[in-house]
Amino acid sequence: MPNIAVLRDPSALPQGLSCPVVAIGNFDGLHRGHRAVIDNALALAHRLGRPCAILTFEPHPRDFFRPSAPVFRLTPLAEKTIMAERLGLDAVIALSFDAATAAMEAKAFIEEWLVRRLGIAAVIVGTDFRFGAKRAGTAEMLAQEGERHGFEVEILPEVALEGGRVSSSAVRAALEAGDIAKAGELLGHRWFVCGEVRHGEKRGRELGFPTANLRLDAACRLRHGRRPTFDNGAPLLEVFIFDYSGDLYGRILTVEFVAWLRGEEKFSSIEALVAQMREDVIDAKRTLSEAAAREGASIFEAQTA
Repeated sequence: MPNIAVLRDPSALPQGLSCPVVAIGNFDGLHRGHRAVIDNALALAHRLGRPCAILTFEPHPRDFFRPSAPVFRLTPLAEKTIMAERLGLDAVIALSFDAATAAMEAKAFIEEWLVRRLGIAAVIVGTDFRFGAKRAGTAEMLAQEGERHGFEVEILPEVALEGGRVSSSAVRAALEAGDIAKAGELLGHRWFVCGEVRHGEKRGRELGFPTANLRLDAACRLRHGRRPTFDNGAPLLEVFIFDYSGDLYGRILTVEFVAWLRGEEKFSSIEALVAQMREDVIDAKRTLSEAAAREGASIFEAQTA
């Protein structure tokens, strides 16, 4: 599990994290745009000799305001924490987004959280940052309040790639379409999920392709199949690990997505399905080898905890 500190609604920061530089945002996906904010926060923290953290919200504010239409989360807190540690951050500060948070005025948020509880040295946000009741707080207001309270504020412009701005919505759209390459380009890293390996129907084992089964979040809209040859049941991430034999039940598996190979298909017989799965293995290994050659490193790895 990650070694980075994860703080939920802290009343104060522990000594090792005092007077931090914080980057504020939902940071769903930690895509290239988010990375620009975080990279600047890390650079400023290094110059000031202060720890660096992201300040984010759980659940996603859209889930609070529209509970009947939950957002497709790219990085729930566990995945966000993994990415934050990879990026070199010292902590993830997760504030509960509830009725009280939603109703808090922007200046009250600054005084209560940034000044009193966290005692920040500096804050980095994107130019479109909004906060406080009715999203009345702006990046410009934050800068003005920073001068009044004695903390630095940096405001960064949006990041754009050829074809448009980088956004979490664009990443979600790519994953929903099965465009794994596009999602990876926008993210700047391969999208991944974490989940506990659960017992399934053991059907893969019977077919010679044992799988580690992970339940994805109900709001996940990654393009997928529903086992039309068998039960067309609820979506389930079934991971076949090459050249591995062992018991993974109850373990946490991290699965990175490299490419989309094919869509779902209903086969006329079990034999035809098995034959296709053998072809899928060949295609998958070739795709992974090509990706490893491009990236200069092996990606034939299963990470468990």
